[in-house]
Amino acid sequence: MDHLPVFLNLKGKTALVVGATPAAWRRAAWLARADAAVTLVTNQSVAVETGSETPVTLVERSFAETDLDGVRIVCIATGDRDEDARIAAQADARGLLVNVVDRGDLGSFIVPATIDRGSVTVAIGTGGALPGLASELRHLIEDAMPDHVDRIAQFATEFRQAAEAFLPEVDMRRRLWETVLSGPIATALRAGQLPEARRKMFELLARPERLKSDGEILLVGAGPGDPELLTLRALWALRRADIILYDELVTPAILDRARRDAERIPVGRRQGDSRGWTQEETNALMLRLARAGRRVVRLKAGDPFIFGRGGEEVEYLQRHGITATVVPGLTAALGCAAGAGIPLTHRDHASAVLFAAGHGATADGTTRWAAHLKAGGTLAVYMGLTSAKAIADALAAGGIARDLPVAIIENGSRPEERISTGVLGDLGWLADQHQGGGPTLLVLGDVVRLSPHWHAEQPLWTAAW
Repeated sequence: MDHLPVFLNLKGKTALVVGATPAAWRRAAWLARADAAVTLVTNQSVAVETGSETPVTLVERSFAETDLDGVRIVCIATGDRDEDARIAAQADARGLLVNVVDRGDLGSFIVPATIDRGSVTVAIGTGGALPGLASELRHLIEDAMPDHVDRIAQFATEFRQAAEAFLPEVDMRRRLWETVLSGPIATALRAGQLPEARRKMFELLARPERLKSDGEILLVGAGPGDPELLTLRALWALRRADIILYDELVTPAILDRARRDAERIPVGRRQGDSRGWTQEETNALMLRLARAGRRVVRLKAGDPFIFGRGGEEVEYLQRHGITATVVPGLTAALGCAAGAGIPLTHRDHASAVLFAAGHGATADGTTRWAAHLKAGGTLAVYMGLTSAKAIADALAAGGIARDLPVAIIENGSRPEERISTGVLGDLGWLADQHQGGGPTLLVLGDVVRLSPHWHAEQPLWTAAW
C-alpha cells in the first residue's frame, strides 16, 4: 500500500489552492464540498463555481510564502513544474498536507477518484500510477451501488446509539445491520418509506430475539484458486461468515475476499501428511459452532462435492439435526483445463470426460479408466502426481498406447501456474518435475493436443528405447 487511505474532517479548516489551471479550480471546488475555508491564489482572473455554500476566496496575485500561514492543507497546480516543486517544499517544511496535481512524488497525499453519495463516500486510488484505472473502477462501483445507499447510511446513523444500547453483543448488532441492508427495512428505504422503515426498526430493537440465529453451515466451493472464478453466491457467503473453516489448498487471495473480522481456522491436511485436522475433528467443530448459533463457511478448494468430502460432511450434519447449504464451486478439472486451453470434450476428439482420484487407485479402477480412454474419452485425475508413473504403467498394461497425449497442470488458474505436456510413456518423468510444487491435475486424452501448450517433440520414452 503506497498511500494510507484516510478521510479528513476539514469543516472550518483553512485550505489553500495555488494555480490558475483548470485543475486548480477543480481542487478548490473539491475542498469546498468538504466545507473547508478555501483560498485560491491565482495570478489570473478566474471564476470558480464550487456548488457549495462555503465560499472560495480569490487572491489574484502570485504566490507568497505568507499564504501558508494558518493553513492545514495545500493543493498546487500552477502548471509550472519548477514552481510547483518550490511551493511544495515550502509547505512540506511547515508540516502541511500537500498535494501537487500530477506530481505525486512532490506531495504528501494524492487525490483519489471519488464517488459522493451524501453520507457515503467511496475513494479509489492507484498510487498515482494510472488515474484512468481508478476512473474505470469508479464507474464500475457507481453502477453497482444502489441509489438509496445514502438513505441507508443516514438511517443507520439515526439508530446507531439505540442499537448499541439495546444490543450490547457485537454479533447481535452485526445481524441487525445485515437485516437493515438486505431485509424489509432496506426495501422500505429503497421505496422512500422512512416511517415504515423506522417502525420495523423499533420492532427489532424491542424484540431482539428475532435476530438470534440457530446457526448456519454453508459448504462453499472456492474454485481452483483464482478469486475472480468465485461465484457471486460464494462471495456473498464469505462476506456474511462469522467463522471460516478452510482447506489447505484454499489460496490467501480467496480468503482476502472474506469479511475482515471473520475468524479464520485452517482445518486442512495435505495428502500423505499426518499433521493437520482429521475429518472427524472438522465434523465435530462444525457441529459445535452451528449449535452455538454461529454462521460458518466450510470453504473448500474446487467444488465441495467433487473429491471434497462435502457429501460426507452433509450426511454427518444431517444425522445431528443440522441442515447444511451447499454453494457449488468451479471444480479443478474444469477451471484448470480451460485455463490450459484443453477442452475436456470435443466433437472430433472426446465425447465424455471421467473425473478420478489418483491416490489409492485400484487395479479395477485403472481397468475402467483404460476402457474409458479406449472409447475416446478424456481422463482427469485429481491428486495423482505421486502415483503418476504407476497410473501410466497400469494404463499401458491395459492396452493404452504410450503415445497418448497427457498434461500436468500445477497451481491451475493461479499466478504460479505451471503446465507440462507430453505422452503417457513420459508421465512418470513429467510428474517428477512437479514434485514438491502446488496442487496438480493430470489430463489424459487426445484433447491435450488442442492446447497451445502441446508440443510435438519426440517422446522421451522412445528416445530411451
